[in-house]
Amino acid sequence: MTVDRPVLPEFQSLFDGAPCGLIITQEDGSILRANHIFSAWVGRESNELEGLRFQDLLTMGGRIFHQTHWSPLMRMQGSVAEVKLDLIHRDKTIVSMLLNGVRREHESGVFYELALFCTADRDKYERELLKARQLAEGLLAEKLAADVALSVAQAKLNDAYEKSHRRALFAEQMVAIVSHDLKNPLTAIKMAAEILTRRLPTGKDAMMLSHISSSADRAHRMIADLLDFALARVGRGISISASTIDMHSVTAQSIAELRVTFPDATLIHQASENGSFKLDADRLQQIIGNLVANSVAYGDLQRPITVVSRVDSDQASLSVHNFGAAISASALDGLFEPMTRGTEKNSDLRSVGLGLFIVREIVTAHGGDVSVHSSLEHGTTFTATFRLS
Repeated sequence: MTVDRPVLPEFQSLFDGAPCGLIITQEDGSILRANHIFSAWVGRESNELEGLRFQDLLTMGGRIFHQTHWSPLMRMQGSVAEVKLDLIHRDKTIVSMLLNGVRREHESGVFYELALFCTADRDKYERELLKARQLAEGLLAEKLAADVALSVAQAKLNDAYEKSHRRALFAEQMVAIVSHDLKNPLTAIKMAAEILTRRLPTGKDAMMLSHISSSADRAHRMIADLLDFALARVGRGISISASTIDMHSVTAQSIAELRVTFPDATLIHQASENGSFKLDADRLQQIIGNLVANSVAYGDLQRPITVVSRVDSDQASLSVHNFGAAISASALDGLFEPMTRGTEKNSDLRSVGLGLFIVREIVTAHGGDVSVHSSLEHGTTFTATFRLS
């Protein structure tokens, strides 16, 4: 079976219509034939190129490269591949091309067959690629510089934090030491005032002794709060010594003492259910004292302050209620943080702003929690809840 082979274009058509520049030269570079696309690339007619030397179409750098590199290679190894050259267009612009060539020996002489490819699009792509690479390298350098700057800043920040932490720890330790040492002279003042009071002084002396005793009580509460605050902040926490107590009796005793401390306030105690529960009696009195002092400082003293102690089968609670200005919603979230106050009301009965923080720490040490509800209509109620451990 005979298969018909397609008829190919004649050689001249293939040569002239090739999708690249084709040139045939003599060994000295004289152009014997050039196809149409090469002629178009250099802006000259084919017959105009015939007789010119190929190297005459090159830039000065290209001519030097021709003499020193690719022409010797053609003679020695018979071919060159992907040699980049710059040719001069008729209008003096530069056209970059890649050259592949072979050296062929015929009976009539030696000929160079050259194929050239225009690299305009390739050069543009390479330039864009180079720009992208340079941009990426620049961004990488900026990132590395930023990382270094960030590391330096982080190191400085850590150093500053360590220094501030050490200063804060030292300050808190000093507060704890000073607060503890102030207790002794303050106790002596309190005892001296009580001894003098027993002698039944009258008039201004009695009033002065009352002021001394009241001021000593207030200073004692402030020092106790500062000491507890310092212990909580340095990591030791507030210590408790829990035992089974009659919660109602301890609460009633604490309120009786507070009535003397705050004679202008009306304190009411309400007890509910059985009073036995495992708590630290001294710390319970401290909770009551801080919450009542807070109610006296911020509540309406024309209306009573009510303290409710309640004991159920599995939990106990203590609540202190007062009437007065409502605590704003924005202040409620941070109300139990140190140095925080619920209102801007001025009062000589204020402490250093640690009372509610100490209450929270004591309740937490018991494994309980503390909450607050406040409104203009119903007043403000602080509730400490304790659960069986």
